[in-house]
Amino acid sequence: MRKILILGDIIAMLLITLIGFATHRELNTSFTIRMSALFFPLLIAWFLLAPWFGLFQQEITPNPKHLWRPALAMIFAAPLAVVLRGFILNTTIIPIFAVALGATSALGMIVWRAFWYWISKRI
Repeated sequence: MRKILILGDIIAMLLITLIGFATHRELNTSFTIRMSALFFPLLIAWFLLAPWFGLFQQEITPNPKHLWRPALAMIFAAPLAVVLRGFILNTTIIPIFAVALGATSALGMIVWRAFWYWISKRI
């Protein structure tokens, strides 16, 4: 079950990244490096912080009362990801981008984790 949850987190972040680039009309192969420069730092930041928020513990993951945890973890992970992205692309770090990434990613993770709670109740 934990492996499915981790795989779902990865897929959710990939979809969040793709949707973000699509909303800016930058969803083609010429933006692959920029997408990767956001996706992989986001993954790293998420998997560094998620265990601290208990997001892979059996007592927490099947409980809908803890849906705030993935949102809070992503709000902290997004600024770290933006800083890492800035270093990778050798570009400026824009604070509003960190806020937007944090908000949209937090929403995406809540949607995914809510779906996970629903799935875990059925199994």
